[in-house]
Amino acid sequence: MKKIIIISGIIIIIVIAGFVLFRDRGNEPKFGTDKIIRGDIEMAVSATGTVNPVTTVLVGTQVSGTIKELYVDFNSPVKKGKMIARIDPALFEAQVNQAKANSLSAKANLEKARATLVDAKRAMDRNKELFSKNLIARSDLDTAETNYETANASVSVAKSQVAQTEAALSLAETNLQYTKIVSPVDGIVVSRNVDVGQTVAASFQTPTLFSIAQDLTKMQIDTSVDEADIGNLKVGQDVQFTVDAYPEITFKGRVWQVRNAPITVQNVVTYDVVVKVSNPEFKLKPGMTANVSIIVSIKKDVLKIPNAALRFKPSGKGMPVSEKKGPGVWILEENKPKRIPVSLGISDGNYTELIAGRIMEGQKVIVESLSKTKVQSGSSSSGTRGPRMF
Repeated sequence: MKKIIIISGIIIIIVIAGFVLFRDRGNEPKFGTDKIIRGDIEMAVSATGTVNPVTTVLVGTQVSGTIKELYVDFNSPVKKGKMIARIDPALFEAQVNQAKANSLSAKANLEKARATLVDAKRAMDRNKELFSKNLIARSDLDTAETNYETANASVSVAKSQVAQTEAALSLAETNLQYTKIVSPVDGIVVSRNVDVGQTVAASFQTPTLFSIAQDLTKMQIDTSVDEADIGNLKVGQDVQFTVDAYPEITFKGRVWQVRNAPITVQNVVTYDVVVKVSNPEFKLKPGMTANVSIIVSIKKDVLKIPNAALRFKPSGKGMPVSEKKGPGVWILEENKPKRIPVSLGISDGNYTELIAGRIMEGQKVIVESLSKTKVQSGSSSSGTRGPRMF
């Protein structure tokens, strides 16, 4: 009986010890890991922008009137000097005819004034001769001289009137020429803002009738880059971008200009970075929204740390606490997390370049906690941006 009691006690102790042991093992934290790999890292600045022609000419009119004829439409190719529209010229033709009549009248008045001058000169010369022989009074000679000077002044006035009417005629003829709207450049009509019969007024501001893109085979993207990223950009950097119309195609370009003028919208400061792109197949159209990636730096064949490992920070009861500053990763050593400080390079948002640290290619690093205990592992969203490296 005593032996049975002893055996039963031993069994109970074994059961209790096993229960405690397995319970403790079940409470041990479990972690998800990922490997340190080798490969290429491409650091880029993301931005959005609008596709525009390199040169867009706005064609307007300098005279007011009614559109009588249109010779081009949307997407029409045009040549420099080609007439693309015409304003009703009837009013301007009448003004030219009136100016011509005024010019003829002024010229006739000039001839009349010259004839009067010749007659006044003859009378003055005759009176001088008679006065020298004491045949007329001095007052008669003075009157003749005054008439001559008056006639001479009348000739000058008539000449100025001729010049004035000729200037008015030139203005009227110029305005008549302005009724012919011609293309100032070779290009393609991007937009047409008028129709036949529409009245356009050119009083204070020249109205825009057409927008002509000079060369749609060469386009540019005007992008808005955040002030935090603008320091990494410079002229000549490669650019990759996509547009919604062709999501499967990655277009390429190059940074052409980094403008210094700030653009502030709701306290957010951005800068315009102009990207030049080639468009030989005319797939890119003005106004398209481009999702741009400006390549800042490329590193070949380097060790890459998952960004999730850099965000991971273990916490909870029995977990090690690190007060060391600077970047670091956690590895499992004897089934316990251990922090390894590292020096980092560029990042592509998913991986970061490992410059220095006591870890090797293929070594596993902790990226998340799989236990039920709440841990501080940073944001687990896949859209979280990696650390910014300069």
